[in-house]
Amino acid sequence: MADGSDTTMTLNRPVPGGLLAGLKSFAEDHGGAKAVIEYVGRRGARIVLVGEDGVWGDQMADGTDTARAACAQAGVTIENAWERELLEHMRPSNDLWRSMGRRTLSR
Repeated sequence: MADGSDTTMTLNRPVPGGLLAGLKSFAEDHGGAKAVIEYVGRRGARIVLVGEDGVWGDQMADGTDTARAACAQAGVTIENAWERELLEHMRPSNDLWRSMGRRTLSR
């Protein structure tokens, strides 16, 4: 602006401590992690984490910008999409297989 004021918007909203701690803990427990961020509408964004050991989990953030900031602060690499290599690296837990086996499909 002509008056010399800074008009730069700051998009760095604070990351909730619980979200950051959860991401860091997951990465530490699984030898590192990669993330895919999925927009889920009004609910915000889902951060799907895939550990180096193949274990996966997820966290919720209030938006994709918060999710990206949290991953950056936690040292978690963000993948742009679900690539074949990442999907092949995932290993569902036995509990997940059991829960999927109990589900019935309805038409």
